[in-house]
Amino acid sequence: MSVGSARAGPRGSPTDGGLIRRSRWRAENVDARVLLVEDDPSIRETTAMGLRSVGHTVDAAADGPEGLQRFRAHRPDVVVLDVMLPRMSGLELCRTIRSESSVPVLMLTARSDTDDVVLGLEAGADDYIRKPFAMAELVARVGAALRRSQRTDASDRITLGDVTIDPVGFTVTRDGQEVALSNTEFRLLLELAQRPGQVFTRELLLERVWGYDYLGDSRLVDVAVQRLRAKIEPDPARPTTVVTIRGAGYKAVR
Repeated sequence: MSVGSARAGPRGSPTDGGLIRRSRWRAENVDARVLLVEDDPSIRETTAMGLRSVGHTVDAAADGPEGLQRFRAHRPDVVVLDVMLPRMSGLELCRTIRSESSVPVLMLTARSDTDDVVLGLEAGADDYIRKPFAMAELVARVGAALRRSQRTDASDRITLGDVTIDPVGFTVTRDGQEVALSNTEFRLLLELAQRPGQVFTRELLLERVWGYDYLGDSRLVDVAVQRLRAKIEPDPARPTTVVTIRGAGYKAVR
C-alpha cells in the first residue's frame, strides 16, 4: 500500500505488505537517527512507524521551523522532509540544512512538475520521492543514502588538477582550500576520480553513486554534477575537471 495517497491515509501499511524484513534490514544496515518533517499528521505517523519498524530512531516535526530546531538539537543521520511545509518551505529548510551540514536529505513531493523536482535537487537534496510512495521504497532509499554517507572504497588521495580528494578523511581541497561537499557530491566526485578518463553513463552513475534503481531519471545526476562543478571548477560554465561527453555521460580529467 502507498503512503500519501487518499486510500492509504492513516491506514497506510508501514511494512508495505511484508516487503520489509526486519532481520535482513538490520543485518545489512546500521540503525540511524532520522529527522522526518511532514505537516500531514497521517503521513507523518505512518512514515515514522514504518521507519521505526526497521530499527531507526525517528524524530518528527510538523513544520519548517520546528524541523530546523530539531535538526540543530539532535543532528540526525538523515533527513526526510516534505517540499510543501508551513511557516518555512521544504526548499528553504533544505538550503539551510545544507549550509550547515552534509547530512543526506531526501525530499517528499506530491508535485509532478519537473521544475519543482529540479529546484529540490538544486536546493541540496540528495534524492526525491514522489507521493504516494511505497514504504518499502522510502526505507530502501534511506538505507542507500546512509550507506553512501558511511562508506568509501579507496584509501589513497586522488588528485585531479588542483583538486585533491581524501577518501579516508572524506575531504576535498582545491588549491589547498577545503571545499564543502554533500555526501552525494563527494561520492560522485570520488567515483569519477577513481577512474579518470573513463566515461560514465548517467545510468551507471545512478547505480554506483546512488545505489538504487531510479528508473533512468538522469536529472539526479545532472543536477548533482552541476552543484559539484559550482564548487570545484574555477569556471563552472567551462569545466575542466568533470567534463561532459555529449551523448554519453561524464568523465574526470587529471
